[in-house]
Amino acid sequence: MPEPKVASFPAIRGALKFYQIASIITGVMLLLLVTEMVLKYTPIHLELFAGGSGGPLWFAPVVEGPDGGLISTGDGFNLSLGILVAHGWFYVVYLFACFRMWSLMRWRLPRLIMLALGGVIPLLSFFMETRVAREVRAYLTTREQADAAASAPAPTTEGTR
Repeated sequence: MPEPKVASFPAIRGALKFYQIASIITGVMLLLLVTEMVLKYTPIHLELFAGGSGGPLWFAPVVEGPDGGLISTGDGFNLSLGILVAHGWFYVVYLFACFRMWSLMRWRLPRLIMLALGGVIPLLSFFMETRVAREVRAYLTTREQADAAASAPAPTTEGTR
């Protein structure tokens, strides 16, 4: 597999920062989504709302409808639905960040798949973010040191007899 060019190192650093931010936001949104799903689809049957008749922030019960589906009884802004939509959009941004990191680093396809799974498996994005950041920084440092050593002028023997 070809290695990244030294000229692309600034772009890699930028992509890494973008990936880290997207990874953390996506991970937090995924944890909120899992919490929302547990509240709604377990016997708890609650959804979170902002505004409406229950006050600034409140839980409304979810009841079973005539067709067997769940129907929300709350009014106001459905934060549970908002979390679902926000996670979906942030996941798209996260996938772009993963693709950018993957393409600049010239990794193999399984690495991209593993990065993408970070946005759908709870907590994985946090572990992947830490691991990728450590590996990429170590790689860039090692390559820069090797290139600096290779391009350094050879020591001269002037002045010695």
